[in-house]
Amino acid sequence: MSKEDNLWNIAIAQSNKQQGNPEEATSSEEKSVLIVGSRNSGKTSIVLRFLDKDEVAKPTTALEYTYARKSKGHNLAKDVGHIWELGGGTMLSKLIEIPINHISILNTGLVIVLDLSAPNELWFTLDTLLEVAQKCIQTAIQEAQHTDPQIKDKLQAAAWLRVGGEDHMDKDLMDLFLIPLIILGSKYDLFQSLDSEKRKTICKTLRFVAHTYGATLQFLSIKQEATLNKSRSLISHIIFGTALGKAMQVDHNKPLIVPAGLDSFQQIGNPPLEEEKLGRGRARTPIELWKNAFTEIFPQESVKTPATVDDPAKDPQYAELAIDQLRLQKDQELERYRKLCERKMKEAQNKALQEGLVF
Repeated sequence: MSKEDNLWNIAIAQSNKQQGNPEEATSSEEKSVLIVGSRNSGKTSIVLRFLDKDEVAKPTTALEYTYARKSKGHNLAKDVGHIWELGGGTMLSKLIEIPINHISILNTGLVIVLDLSAPNELWFTLDTLLEVAQKCIQTAIQEAQHTDPQIKDKLQAAAWLRVGGEDHMDKDLMDLFLIPLIILGSKYDLFQSLDSEKRKTICKTLRFVAHTYGATLQFLSIKQEATLNKSRSLISHIIFGTALGKAMQVDHNKPLIVPAGLDSFQQIGNPPLEEEKLGRGRARTPIELWKNAFTEIFPQESVKTPATVDDPAKDPQYAELAIDQLRLQKDQELERYRKLCERKMKEAQNKALQEGLVF
């Protein structure tokens, strides 16, 4: 390489070119993805793998944020992907309203990670998170309509585009999610040990839900590299717009891969209910019918409430000496105040008894 063609001169030439075309230098895009799901389902491991970080995954206490950047060819500008991860399963689902808001709604996707090895919590987790997310989306749309009256139409048009267009054969039965939605079934290695019929029921149910909402469905295991890499591609697609393959796998004996819009209700079939129950059920919608069938086979267990989960303030991984000492001091002050109030109350009661004010 000659002196005139060295890297420094090339960089100067590129800079001068972009100064003449400022849009080329600043045409970076920003998109976001929110990752939610079952507790201990591998959400953090998925994020770390996407970021190429060789770290031990630590429990996510609340809502955590990180980001990724991707170069755009030879431009100086880079696309930015904002990555939010919500810990605690459904306990802190109200925090979904932070990343899904009127400012970000057009550029945000949702990933729900479900623990396939715990089917007795699966429907509750999925249903709760979808319901909260949908409410946040509707709120965001209402707020955004003040400045962009057509925003709902834009979201709907993009949703139909994700499933192949409004001429989809199942369009009359689909209720498309208005932002990109991916459902990941984790711990596939443990899921394989379940009874064949139970695996089939879980697969068909998740396929039905995913197809109804126009979502992509995929199974993975942190211990199986190939499946983990596929989940990485899905996140990259949401925040960087990278291309997705059209490979499809619906055999319940293999990890599912079902791209949005490629499934059909005809292929999925009926819910696993006896013929007489299909007609006599109280379900008002197809989703309710599948819920009834699924929960009859897998009765849903109550998920821990905030009062019963471990106290994150006592987690050693978040230890901070100065803060912990101050917290201890305040706890002690509170306990002394509580005891003082109890003593004053007893003294007041005793005084009232002595003066004959209490009968």
